Amino acid sequence: MEQCASVEREVDKVLQKFLTYGQHCEQSLEELLHHVGQLRAELASAALQGTPLSATLSLVMSQCCQKIKDTVQKLASDHKDIHSSVSRVGKAIDRNFDSEICGVVSDAVWDSREKQQQILQMAIVEHLYQQGMLSVAEELCQESTLNVDLDFKQPFLELNRILEALHEQDLGPALEWAISHRQRLLELNSSLEFKLHRLHFIRLLAGGPEKQLEALSYARHFQPFARLHQREIQVMMGSLVYLRLGLEKSPYCHLLDSSHWAEICETFTRDACSLLGLSVESPLSVSFASGCVALPVLMNIKAVIEQRQCTGVWSHKDELPIEIELGMKCWYHSVFACPILRQQTSDSNPPIKLICGHVISRDALNKLINGGKLKCPYCPMEQNPADGKRIIF
Repeated sequence: MEQCASVEREVDKVLQKFLTYGQHCEQSLEELLHHVGQLRAELASAALQGTPLSATLSLVMSQCCQKIKDTVQKLASDHKDIHSSVSRVGKAIDRNFDSEICGVVSDAVWDSREKQQQILQMAIVEHLYQQGMLSVAEELCQESTLNVDLDFKQPFLELNRILEALHEQDLGPALEWAISHRQRLLELNSSLEFKLHRLHFIRLLAGGPEKQLEALSYARHFQPFARLHQREIQVMMGSLVYLRLGLEKSPYCHLLDSSHWAEICETFTRDACSLLGLSVESPLSVSFASGCVALPVLMNIKAVIEQRQCTGVWSHKDELPIEIELGMKCWYHSVFACPILRQQTSDSNPPIKLICGHVISRDALNKLINGGKLKCPYCPMEQNPADGKRIIF
């Protein structure tokens, strides 16, 4: 982040110079136009009178021409100074960032270039769909000849349609979706449907005493949620007492807070993505954020590897040469490291549970087989290697 801040300071300096130069340029040109306008008026007056050009007027013309020349030279000089400031931004970028970060990782670690390009394009398209930029995603698919199934696009189209309605404070599509997926939302312990009904009830309360009967009638929707949300329902029903006096000046004024709309959008996005098997944040944004944290460490590792001439240390696709702490935000699943080989398990080398209950990697299991039998490295129990079962964390 220090590198970014350093470059940002240089950019701010350039932007400030552009602003100052623009203001100075506009002011200088206005003064010149005013001066030339006055001189033109004097020349036109002298021509109407038919008098020859006086020495004073000739001197004023010469001074005006010289002033124009000096002003243009000054503006050109200031413009050159801006060019030097812009070049300093480029130097700051070169000084603070590695010009070739692709060399941080060996090409042998990655798949073919075509596979890389396809994965990257798919990640960008998914990110665009998730951000609601549907037309941009479609254009990218056409230009990159990427074939995206309608089944892949449909969940994003539906989510964006409902989110757009919520941003316009239209609860209808979200309520319809939540009711149709009620059972699955309950399995996730989601309170989305209740929050949508609550927000609709609050909108009726905001309508004043004229909406009191409608609000009371709508309160029947809270019946299925009475056991889990009893306190919140009591608060909403209590607010009806102050409806004629105005909720804005009552103890229930917090119900009218506009933050409820931002909260319902966030809740819907989280629960809908969980229900549909999608991540709340796009894989592209998560990968980018993780890369910003990991890249400086990997660059240091690269320098050490080159210095010690041990290029064979990092050759695995599924494992980094050192552990990099990305923070709790990037924890999505558990990771198991084999206690025998000290390696992180993967799809090609999954964790295996032995009959005795101990867990090792498949590679470790294969190396421990002796005469068709396997002896657990932690207890003396002998067993058949085929009895080991793959487990998933």
